[in-house]
Amino acid sequence: MTVPVLEQAGLDAARWERAVELAREACAADATPALAFVAGNSGRATGAHRFGRQRLAEGSPPLREDAIFLVASLTKPIVAMGFLLLVERGRLSLNERVSEFLPEFGGTGRHAVTLRHLLTHTSGLPDQLPHNRRLRSENAPLSAFVAGACAVAPDFPPGRGVQYSSMAFALLGEIVRRITGKTCAEFLRHELFAPLGMADTALGAPDGWFDGDAPAAARIPEIRVPPDQVGDEGWNWNSRYWRQLGAPWGGLLTTPADLARFAQFMLRRGRSESHRLLSEAAVLAATRSQLDAIPDLSDADRRCRPWGLGWRLQWPAHAASFGDFVGPRAFGHWGATGTLLWIDPDRDAFAAVLSTQPAASHSAPLVRLSNAIAAALGAGIEVPTGP
Repeated sequence: MTVPVLEQAGLDAARWERAVELAREACAADATPALAFVAGNSGRATGAHRFGRQRLAEGSPPLREDAIFLVASLTKPIVAMGFLLLVERGRLSLNERVSEFLPEFGGTGRHAVTLRHLLTHTSGLPDQLPHNRRLRSENAPLSAFVAGACAVAPDFPPGRGVQYSSMAFALLGEIVRRITGKTCAEFLRHELFAPLGMADTALGAPDGWFDGDAPAAARIPEIRVPPDQVGDEGWNWNSRYWRQLGAPWGGLLTTPADLARFAQFMLRRGRSESHRLLSEAAVLAATRSQLDAIPDLSDADRRCRPWGLGWRLQWPAHAASFGDFVGPRAFGHWGATGTLLWIDPDRDAFAAVLSTQPAASHSAPLVRLSNAIAAALGAGIEVPTGP
């Protein structure tokens, strides 16, 4: 990549090369089978840097230039932004109870759960269902996970604590379906992905991705699955079942270039390159801490584990922070498949790192790479911010 291109993206060329070398070293040492990253600002982005191999076996072909990654929980904030479209259109409001939209969710321990609780991980619902493994091994449809989330007992009353909950997003996706008559995947494609030009992004791979002589599914690199998924090829992250399920909590498939488009959309506060898709008010609400609106939380949760609406804010002292150099108003998310996205509005900067090594065993190298990227950003180049 030439120096002028780097400067247009607001990057210091020498420091950027150090980030590139860190990624190359990680793949050469097999710390991750594959890795790609991209960074930039609201007006310009680098091309994606790619390293490693497409499949796990040694000697397999290099990571494809058009690779599509399963990004796991990076899905959540994107689903949240689609959900906020319904809020700004007056179809619902955040303090309404979930049972108003999903009557089967009502009952002991669940009646007081609001949409705000779901979006801020304060509902008390568990991350995964107790029978999650059985559902996946049976190749259960999304409706089975929704039914389970509607019946499971919360671990504490809503608003009394912060507990990460994937099942909260199963419910949010179902509410989108019931209000719009479209699946969450269809709604996001129509309202966000197509207008933003995210042509290689889908919440769940459509059947067409598996057809023809050059199927798009072949572009998805194989993930080194965690121990609890080894030997379960019928439902693990590399299975057709999981790639097609379209889980609103972790089923997004996308590319570095498409994720860069979404990050720039957020930095522009809801604008594409040509027009507004989401209100500035919705973006600002989503990306500031919402925990002050929940009175019964501990001070430690408010200060150290802040959440916006679907977006995790920066947790500096957490092992899986976004990095040591992002600003206090940065927002983003991690993904269990080894992915990281952060967006820093104060620096007009973003970075996306997509890998195929589970984040639980890979967070420190990703944070180090994030630090190197953040150090390279903001080289003092004045960059147009777009329309």
